[in-house]
Amino acid sequence: MHNPIPQPPVVTDAPARPQPRSLTDLFISFTLLALQGFGGVLAIVQREMVEKKRWMTEEEFIEDWAVAQIMPGPNVVNLSLMIGGRYFGLRGAMAALAGMLTLPLVVILILALVYAQIATDPGVAGALRGMGAVAAGLIAATGLKLVSALKSNPLGRTLCITFCGVCFVAVALLHLPLAYVLIGLGLVATGLTYTRLKS
Repeated sequence: MHNPIPQPPVVTDAPARPQPRSLTDLFISFTLLALQGFGGVLAIVQREMVEKKRWMTEEEFIEDWAVAQIMPGPNVVNLSLMIGGRYFGLRGAMAALAGMLTLPLVVILILALVYAQIATDPGVAGALRGMGAVAAGLIAATGLKLVSALKSNPLGRTLCITFCGVCFVAVALLHLPLAYVLIGLGLVATGLTYTRLKS
């Protein structure tokens, strides 16, 4: 009698990637995210979606955020629609959108009523200027944190950083309209990426 041929060990699949458990999970997650996003929304979204929940990789976040920026409307709202739609289709997109807008809308209406009473106070004006500086710092810090994800970009890190520099100079220093800068640099970057992927 022949000995049975040993079978190779069964390789189990990699652990399932974290994802929202339900529409309620999506709604609550985006509600909490929206309530944290006072000015520096990009930093909050990146930390929640990539680092904490791990619903996206850094590369996916950069790609989706880039698409969200060129679409009409608030960037984070566009991103919420994309993430919700990815996991639960149209229902997921609507749940994520509702989470982004419902409770924050109530808070904003209350704050607007309060602000109308204290808008002329010099201390309030100074506080708002200070918060603007903090928001700018949060966005800059998030950008630096995501630089490592550019190593897998077809254009390479150096060329990507060059595009960022040109965009900064065009918008911040030359005061060119953002729409023209996005269209111009976007077309050049897209063309170069297409060429490199094809070669």
